[in-house]
Amino acid sequence: MEFIKLTHDNIDWEHICCAISSNKDVQVMSKKAWLKERLDEGLVFLKGNVRGKCFIEYIPAEYAWAPIEAEGYMVIDCLWVSGQFKGHGYANLLLDACIKDSKTKGKKGLVILSSKKKLGFLSDPGYMRHKGFVTADTAEPYFKLLYLPFVEGAERPRFRDTMREHGDMPQGFVLYYTNQCPFTAKYVPVLENMARERNAVFQTVHIQTREDAQSAPSPFTTFSLFYDGQLVTHKILSEKKFDKILTEKGW
Repeated sequence: MEFIKLTHDNIDWEHICCAISSNKDVQVMSKKAWLKERLDEGLVFLKGNVRGKCFIEYIPAEYAWAPIEAEGYMVIDCLWVSGQFKGHGYANLLLDACIKDSKTKGKKGLVILSSKKKLGFLSDPGYMRHKGFVTADTAEPYFKLLYLPFVEGAERPRFRDTMREHGDMPQGFVLYYTNQCPFTAKYVPVLENMARERNAVFQTVHIQTREDAQSAPSPFTTFSLFYDGQLVTHKILSEKKFDKILTEKGW
């Protein structure tokens, strides 16, 4: 399979894999706008030359939209190979390309967000361990920061202390999100409307700067729903799943 790297010259017409095919869809437009602003910061989006989920996205840690300390490392935002493209070694090829590129750029190693067990939207801990990644730090309720050092004695990455402090978070639902994932553009307004119809205490925090993302209360800044200061889920919710959560919380 041929791999294509997104650039300012081709991003407007290239398919970005994780969103639906139409470039006029709000999901695609929001994700591409976010990507365009990150390209000059060193973000790399490498994708298979297909219309499907087969890509890797990574960025220097100093510019990552996550509350982590990993100076000199490269952060993998997403490595996703699914559907008909699984089982062909494409994930290995994409990861190998990232490793080679990061070493060429003089990085200390790679960092990726995972979990205690395999969960949606987070990297598969079993696969990452198989590829040599080890645990650098953990955070409740299930997050793991994994890393693959290139340099012997390199400082271990860690989560920032700010993400462990939820004491001043408002009561009720608080949803933190960014445009890093295209699906938030569709589902956040849906959840807002559902909460309004149920008179639920619900507010959104649209993270729009790297600085705010790096001081966020959750390591998964793409989407994290809290209730009374406790993380409910990092998974982007459908109407059915949010309806269940609203009911469980008494709304």
